[in-house]
Amino acid sequence: MARSGVRYEEVQKAIHQLLQRGETPGVQKIREVLGTGSFTTLSEHLRQWKIEREENRDAPPAQDLPEPLQALTQELWRQAQEAARQGLNHYREEAEQRVEEAQNSAQESRRLAEDAAQRESAMSDHLAKLQTRLDEKSTALAQSQAQLDASHTQLENATTKIARLEEQFAQLQKKSAAEATEYRDALDEQARQYDARLAQEEQRHETAEAKLMTLLDDARRERQEQEKQHAKRQAQLDKRAEGLEKSLQEQRAALAEEEKRHRETRWELNRLQDDAREMTVKLEQRDSLLAERENELTQIRERLGKAEERLSQASFPPFVY
Repeated sequence: MARSGVRYEEVQKAIHQLLQRGETPGVQKIREVLGTGSFTTLSEHLRQWKIEREENRDAPPAQDLPEPLQALTQELWRQAQEAARQGLNHYREEAEQRVEEAQNSAQESRRLAEDAAQRESAMSDHLAKLQTRLDEKSTALAQSQAQLDASHTQLENATTKIARLEEQFAQLQKKSAAEATEYRDALDEQARQYDARLAQEEQRHETAEAKLMTLLDDARRERQEQEKQHAKRQAQLDKRAEGLEKSLQEQRAALAEEEKRHRETRWELNRLQDDAREMTVKLEQRDSLLAERENELTQIRERLGKAEERLSQASFPPFVY
């Protein structure tokens, strides 16, 4: 069981050992080095060590080293500070050069802003023209849609009329078939009656055979005439149905042509809408670029103002002629 009461000096030595081994100090690793200590106590000592390290960051690292090594360490630390000061001077010179470059960049940004304003004006005119063309295409599309709706209405009326005619044709066919059946039944009945009468007449008198044959011939001619009339009516109905079918095909072809023109008009409208959206995206990108340029120009002006303020506050040696 781990004991409590580990001192800060013990934790500090364990941290130095971990640093010399190239390891990052942590509560678990410190506990492994010491072999004891609660996580709460070790965590508090580690936090205190980090605070002291932050406060003494600019001081040379304190380690248990021999005096020659400590002197060498201090000399190296001094040289590092001197190199840091020289680097700071270099950064100051570089900052002044960047201020000059920023001024040049500001002038270039102003020129770009003027060019962008001119391009914006031209783009606005072009966008207005595109909007006018879009309105014209929208009007043409509305007219085409109205014509298409009218064509659809005509097609629906024609379809209804054809359906009604087909129904009438079916009724006529049904009626004609019924009449034909009835007529054939009547002929069959009449033939049976004639045959019966013929049999009776043959039995009664052989001289009546000629008269009966005449009656049968008349009946056959009448039947043939009725069949011819029925065939004629059937041909008229077929011709009328063919004419209706041809008219329906013509109306369907006209509707297909109208739908083709409608698709072409819609395609042209979609293309113009895509052009308008692309133009809008380009304008938004240009506005974003102008905003970035304006922000950069504002930052450059602020840095210039701060640089001028520092220059005004700086003391210069007297000028000697």
